[in-house]
Amino acid sequence: MKKQLYLLLLLLSTAVFAQQKQVVTSIDTIKNKIGAEFKLSIKTTVDTSSKVIFPNLKNIGALEIIQSYPIDTIKTDGRYELIKKYGLTQFDSGRYVIPSIKIFIDSKPYMTDSLLVEVANVQVDTLKQKMFDIKDIAPADNSIGDWWKYLLIIALVVGIGVLIYWVIKKRQQKKLQEEIYKTPIEKATSLLDTLEKKELWQKGEVKAYYSELTDIARNYIEEAIEIPAMESTTSELIQGLRAASVKKKMTLSQETIENLERVLKQADLVKFAKSKPLDFEITEDRNKIQKAILTLDNSIPVEVPVEEDTLLNEAQRQKQIQIQLQKKRNKRIVTAVASVVFLVVAVTTFFIVLKGFDYVKDNIFGHPTKELLEGEWVKSDYGNPGIIIETPKVLKRVDLTKTLPRNGMALIKEMQSFAYGSVVDPFYLMVSTLKYKQETEIDLAKSMDGALQSFEAQGAQNMIVKQEDFETKEGIKGLKAYGTFSQIDDDNKTSVKMYYEALLFSQEGGLQQILLFHEEGDTYANEISERVLNSVELKQANK
Repeated sequence: MKKQLYLLLLLLSTAVFAQQKQVVTSIDTIKNKIGAEFKLSIKTTVDTSSKVIFPNLKNIGALEIIQSYPIDTIKTDGRYELIKKYGLTQFDSGRYVIPSIKIFIDSKPYMTDSLLVEVANVQVDTLKQKMFDIKDIAPADNSIGDWWKYLLIIALVVGIGVLIYWVIKKRQQKKLQEEIYKTPIEKATSLLDTLEKKELWQKGEVKAYYSELTDIARNYIEEAIEIPAMESTTSELIQGLRAASVKKKMTLSQETIENLERVLKQADLVKFAKSKPLDFEITEDRNKIQKAILTLDNSIPVEVPVEEDTLLNEAQRQKQIQIQLQKKRNKRIVTAVASVVFLVVAVTTFFIVLKGFDYVKDNIFGHPTKELLEGEWVKSDYGNPGIIIETPKVLKRVDLTKTLPRNGMALIKEMQSFAYGSVVDPFYLMVSTLKYKQETEIDLAKSMDGALQSFEAQGAQNMIVKQEDFETKEGIKGLKAYGTFSQIDDDNKTSVKMYYEALLFSQEGGLQQILLFHEEGDTYANEISERVLNSVELKQANK
């Protein structure tokens, strides 16, 4: 005696059939050209309180739905006459059966009539119609090839940051060297040596040379003798220097003051009157400035400080130097980091505007299903009756026999299940096969209902179900269910909308099932699902 068996995790479902209400099925024509529209009409008459659900399908049998028209409602004698129309088409000539589809009236299923239609070929006049060659294959957009651009940009950003840090460090070191001289005479002597190394006047920059030369002298006089040398004219500076030498009791000769005055006036002529001294005059002026600075320094009376005060002042000076060094270092680091962050943000913003946020996020920070899609795929044989399928990862064996009722297990000779991921992961794939102890007649529709009910029992909520026939590339027919459901995270009290697809195939002595689901809107997971289902090959059950 043949038995009815149901699939998946619970294998048992209850189907309640009531007396069939009349559902009228009609079509506008039974013969049409390739690509032309067949208009299928389904009409039913119900009470005004009844709830009627027409299926939302992508295909009806071998015909593609190109238009799902709104439902026409006509009220007659206190009842509603509902008419639903579908626009169907087919792009291959031949005879096709429009199979029965299920309509729910007050949650009870009713089947439409099946119809036979013919799609006629279109005659092409090759004498009048010009023929064209097939276009070449367009190269695919390979996003992996863009990685070198990101690496180059990152290297460029880091290089710019290092360069900015080095330039700032050099500038601050130069300023710091000017600030940490022990005495004014050390600073003046060092700056004179640096000025000579620049070779300004040898390069024709005489004005710049005299400007720096006199600034060195004026800075020394201002710091060492404490008179406003930088803001004074040459005559005011000489007058102030004479007064300071008397006040400070400096042993300063008249010749030193006159030599200094002569060089300062020569510099004024160069800067303001465009005078051009000879090379030997420039050298003499430089020597006179250096000699005048040394003479001034030697003529300043030296106060011998107490040893403890000297040590204390030196310690304070060293502490101040360290504080200044740390401030400069911190400033360099902050500036360099801010520059790098600015460049990274600018480059990221540019690519977000150019490519979009998801593209930048997926290629820089990574995406779990993107990595699965672009990884190395595996083609393998699972279960008995065998399912040959290509997957992004090898499926691991799982034991589902403990979840089945005893009366269901009594009819099963062998059950094998293989899966990748878990029901809480962003992508889940399971392949399951059943082998029965005796020849069994299988109702795929009821088995699918049982499978989906068991799915809801495991936590799937707000499930939307759509069904259609499915055919492998070898021509083996089965049943496909697809739709969405809500996945609830009890710990975080959050809900994620998931998309699922389930396939069922039956054969004598065996049943084969494929189930996968992922987050709705995940384009990479959609590509994985399409590739997985397109690779399905089925084997016959071993007797």
